[in-house]
Amino acid sequence: MACMKLGSKTDAFHRQGQAWFCTTGLPSDIVVEVGEMSFHLHKFPLLSRSGIMERLISEASEGEEECVINIPDIPGGAKTFELVAKFCYGVKFELTASNVVYLRCAAEHLEMTEECGEDNLITQTEAFLNQVVLRNWKDSLKALQTCDDILPHAEELNITKRCIESLATKASTDPNLFGWPVKEHGGPMQSPGGSVLWNGISTGARPKKSSSDWWYEDVSTLSLPLYQRLISVMESRGIKQEIIAGSITFYAKKYLPGLNRRQGTSDSSTRLAPVSLGSPPSEEDQKLLLEEVDRLLPFQKRVVPTKLLFGLLRTAMILRANPSCISNFEKRIGMQLDQATLEDLLMPNFSYSMETLYNVDCVQRILDHFLAMDQITGGGVSPSSMDDGQLIGSPAGPSLTPITMVAKLIDGYLAEVAPDVNLKLPKFQALAAAVPEYARPLDDGLYRAIDIYLKSHPWLAESDREQLCRLMDCQKLSLEACTHAAQNERLPLRIVVQVLFFEQLQLRTSIAGCFLVSENLDGSRHLRSGFTGSNDGGWATTVRENQVLKVGMDNMRMRVSELEKECSNMRQEIEKLGRVKGSSTWGNVSKKFGFKIKSQMCSAQEGSVTNQHNGNEKVEKLKERHGKHKKDSVKDE
Repeated sequence: MACMKLGSKTDAFHRQGQAWFCTTGLPSDIVVEVGEMSFHLHKFPLLSRSGIMERLISEASEGEEECVINIPDIPGGAKTFELVAKFCYGVKFELTASNVVYLRCAAEHLEMTEECGEDNLITQTEAFLNQVVLRNWKDSLKALQTCDDILPHAEELNITKRCIESLATKASTDPNLFGWPVKEHGGPMQSPGGSVLWNGISTGARPKKSSSDWWYEDVSTLSLPLYQRLISVMESRGIKQEIIAGSITFYAKKYLPGLNRRQGTSDSSTRLAPVSLGSPPSEEDQKLLLEEVDRLLPFQKRVVPTKLLFGLLRTAMILRANPSCISNFEKRIGMQLDQATLEDLLMPNFSYSMETLYNVDCVQRILDHFLAMDQITGGGVSPSSMDDGQLIGSPAGPSLTPITMVAKLIDGYLAEVAPDVNLKLPKFQALAAAVPEYARPLDDGLYRAIDIYLKSHPWLAESDREQLCRLMDCQKLSLEACTHAAQNERLPLRIVVQVLFFEQLQLRTSIAGCFLVSENLDGSRHLRSGFTGSNDGGWATTVRENQVLKVGMDNMRMRVSELEKECSNMRQEIEKLGRVKGSSTWGNVSKKFGFKIKSQMCSAQEGSVTNQHNGNEKVEKLKERHGKHKKDSVKDE
């Protein structure tokens, strides 16, 4: 820390209890009381430097033998007046960044101007501030910290503003351009040429280049009001929003203990981890800080990590922060919900009045914000713009759009909260239905969530089950999901029938594709038969692949045959249940179950499939379920 020595005399002051005495050999003729401390001094050194002291001494000397002066409101108190007295006596002391603000304000308060004496305290402290302190990062920071104790006096002299302007300018500039040596986060000292110093000797090694976050830890030592003013000035200076947000989040982590509890050890920047405090701030202070962080953070997408935003939101809920503060954090998360993870969404319910384990309402609001932003930015994809490959393809991959990623995330969240027996059906349905249909290439995730909910809520009525299952599109289930759903006793009978039909449709489509590939391979083989020459090995490989493909086709033919038999048996069973005239035809039955597929889907030519195994477990299960639901089906007819 830079310093300047004032005065030339040796220390002529000594302390006895709560009193200071000047040992110049002459008896003191004035007592100056500052707080609980008294200074036994001489009139002439004081009145020759201070206009205020001159008037006070004049007034006190008129009617009393002993001259006693009381100065209760001097900036910096007794410790600062001790330095002022030493200055008046010409005693040596150091002017530093830690005391210059106190002395400058005290000199102004005591009117220690050039009219009273040459090179007076105002002149010397002002020169030290401008020429030394404000040119150095560390000294400017230290001076600004001392402004907190005497803020009104420092504000009146514009010291606070000048320190903030100095820090803001240096934060937006390469730190190597101001102040030497530069010591970055405990790193080695550097010479003017940039090489690392060891015991003052240049080692020739080049230091690491300073990063944009080098000042985060330093400014985090400021009080909240001063920090807020500094950040505002930095924003006006054009510092990038990402850098500003990084400093704000660093400050929040330091003073909000709850933010660090869920931070993993895999953070990329371990050297910037906030230091632990001796005693954490009170809940009220944390609440005020959190609301100020909300006001300071840029309302911009992806300037703050999503996980940290969830941490701020969770802390705001625990501290019962202002509703607008909670809402703003939810909106920020909604802007970048596609970057969230399932763990982020699983926020416990901190309200005693709510019964659910997780805060489903909060996730619903966040999703609504995301969908609103997606509509504004045109991020949504219309169903007409998605081809069959996108609808039936894999739900995972690098080409997923944000809305698709969010749909997958919400499906996973639904599956996690579904076992909660206190989760009401309307709330579950509302969250599942909020995701647009085109956002889900496959409905496997939604089917899994619905199945878990049905398993955890076995008391649901049949009508509620059917209403819940209408959320998923059976045409968008994979073959594996179809196979599972066809045997799922928790699903309503109508849904099972729909699943079987669409499973058969997918198998027929797959077989048709296999035939097409097989014909293309055969055509290519005949076309190139005249040019094989030395390529017999390659064609042998093709033949083997073709044989494997045909085996797969045969397996699919067998599956189609099984489904056709199931459909035939089901048709006979359902016709037996029908009691309304004209309802025995398969066309009317298909209408009852909500199909648009023609009845020919269940018929098969005898030459298109091979003989199959007798008996079918699925048919037997469905027959049993027909018996259970016989009365309900009769009522529906």
